[in-house]
Amino acid sequence: MNAKKWIGLCAIIALVAIVVPGTRYIFNDRKAPESEVRNFSAEQEKTLKVKTLNKDMDATALLCSTECSKEFHKLMNSGVKAHTLKAQSDKVTHMMNMHKHMAYISWLNGNRSVDRGALPDKTAAQYVADAKAKVKAGQSYQSKPFMSETGSRYMVLGVPSGKKNGIGVVGVINQDIVMQVERHQKRNLRLVPYPAEGNYRIESVDPNSNRETTVHNGEDNGNASHYHVRDVVVHFQDKLTNQQLDQIKQKINAQHIQRIGDTYVFRSKDMDADKMVHYFQKSWKTEYVEPHYLYLTNETADDNADIITPNDALYSQYQWNLPSIETEKGWGLSKGNEKVIVAILDTGVQADHPDLQGKLMDGTNIVDTDAAPNDDVGHGTHVAGIIGASVNNGEGVAGISWYNKLMPVKVLDSSGAGSTYSVAQGIIWATDHGAKVINMSLGNYAQAEFLHDAIKYAYDHDVVLVAASGNDNTDRPGYPAAYPEVFAVAATDSGNNKASFSNYGDYIDVAAPGDSIASTYPGSQYAALSGTSMASPHVAALAGLIRSINPDLNNEEVMEIMRKSSIDLGNKGKDNYFGYGLIDVDKALKAASNYTSALQNFPSQTERRLEAISRKYNAG
Repeated sequence: MNAKKWIGLCAIIALVAIVVPGTRYIFNDRKAPESEVRNFSAEQEKTLKVKTLNKDMDATALLCSTECSKEFHKLMNSGVKAHTLKAQSDKVTHMMNMHKHMAYISWLNGNRSVDRGALPDKTAAQYVADAKAKVKAGQSYQSKPFMSETGSRYMVLGVPSGKKNGIGVVGVINQDIVMQVERHQKRNLRLVPYPAEGNYRIESVDPNSNRETTVHNGEDNGNASHYHVRDVVVHFQDKLTNQQLDQIKQKINAQHIQRIGDTYVFRSKDMDADKMVHYFQKSWKTEYVEPHYLYLTNETADDNADIITPNDALYSQYQWNLPSIETEKGWGLSKGNEKVIVAILDTGVQADHPDLQGKLMDGTNIVDTDAAPNDDVGHGTHVAGIIGASVNNGEGVAGISWYNKLMPVKVLDSSGAGSTYSVAQGIIWATDHGAKVINMSLGNYAQAEFLHDAIKYAYDHDVVLVAASGNDNTDRPGYPAAYPEVFAVAATDSGNNKASFSNYGDYIDVAAPGDSIASTYPGSQYAALSGTSMASPHVAALAGLIRSINPDLNNEEVMEIMRKSSIDLGNKGKDNYFGYGLIDVDKALKAASNYTSALQNFPSQTERRLEAISRKYNAG
């Protein structure tokens, strides 16, 4: 038996799939990184990873307190219609049922209060007393984190109404999620041996060695309704006076107005097209009012005109990653399509997470065929949120795709690890059940022919396969990312530098944000994680958007668009740290909408694929 077969056989038995995940809440300045990327000693690498770990824990704690504070404000605003103690009590109970980490809530209103839950210990009771005193005086309060006698982490939060002293909410918040992130990231940033000895027989490696349709022709336009989300075209019966125009500007909060004869194109800063159509039809004499189906050729260019900023509670403050890859501009072109399915091969997904409602398909559990693909680790739910957390629902975070369906395929067990067999079977299952994109935030350094056969099966069935490169800051090829059929992703930080933990090498296709990424987490919560596992779903989501805006593209064309539209970082041209560069959602979608399968694209695609195949066999 030759060496390759031995490798394949051993890999079937041994571990091949270990999650390689990965948050940061500072703003991105899109500066170009240094062309040289430092190589770190083992001690330096450990120091940087510990720093990343602590940052993720701090960011997760902040996400938790921020989300709870916003929920408390929503509770108080709802109290306007809740005049009785019972009505208020029902609202508190509902909120606590939706947010299990809220251990105790006291809704204060002068000398009375509605109290639900239980105080974990005397320390909590003292902090709650301090919080109530502050809130009654109209001041906010936040205690230091503290450990209860049972070993759980808590903090006390006091939020005044801001309208009248004596009204506010005080809560005791369980923050065990911070310790979960700590355990999770110690494994996935390889700060501890992983998986635990006895689970798999392995040897450690040295880290340094609005739903859209596609218009193809004039006939298709009859069933299409593409329009700017905050534009309307209005033809008035009578000429407008300057006073009337000013009145309209104020009413719709106008950002931009164009006029051709008696026809106006109004763009609002915050009112959507449907509301504006209703307003003009009801309040003005018009010949017609319609959405702005086509841009007028003499419109002054406005780089910010098509930017869509979602209202999700944590977006503006914490999600640096989406603006950094021009997602907000890209949404003006495509928000996805529910017919284009993105499969998530991972630890499963929390099925009832409020920020993933309506986005998840049934999926499957390869690890336990009798169970649903529920997430018992946290990693898969986090990955799912990056791709498709509900957008513009006023809750939590925003995903990159508004409409693509997510298919959870649980291939990793409760320790966050899985076998070659489970991953290979998951790839085949997802392919056979309609996935057009597969995200694999997992990997190892051993090639396995069995896994490669499954990957080739999916590739030959026109699936775009995306994988994380790994978190060991090594140039050793990680698999499945390094297979020629797979699109390999490295991670960047908010300054567009290579993330210190990110693997690199000549197999890297592109880079994407992977440093302190805020996303959904089990327990209907939100966490910040770092890793190439967080970078990979950014690219998988982009592939889903591309396949939504132009379903005629094959998988290789989708990948080629993502490479060629990326923003060059580091050394000029393709390099080992960023591949072709940082993904750009807006540029990629523009390219996809105008893409034709021209013969001139064939030579570069063929050359790249031959190089990848040659590299694989030379390495063997």
